[in-house]
Amino acid sequence: MRMGMRRFTRLTNGFSKKLENHLHMLSTYFVHYNFVPIRKSLKVTLAMAAGVSETLQDMEKIRHTHRSFSEP
Repeated sequence: MRMGMRRFTRLTNGFSKKLENHLHMLSTYFVHYNFVPIRKSLKVTLAMAAGVSETLQDMEKIRHTHRSFSEP
């Protein structure tokens, strides 16, 4: 999480100058953080522990779901 905060400083290449791009990247980061990695202490993802999701997600499935919502 600490390394992800570097996105907010202008010293990195990952800094978004446009607010819209910045918000999209933040949403992608938080979806990945909560839905993809399995936490060793919990043995499940954070979303599964909170009861938001019942299945293990990967970024390909999340990307496909996002595209189906964003296309008219």
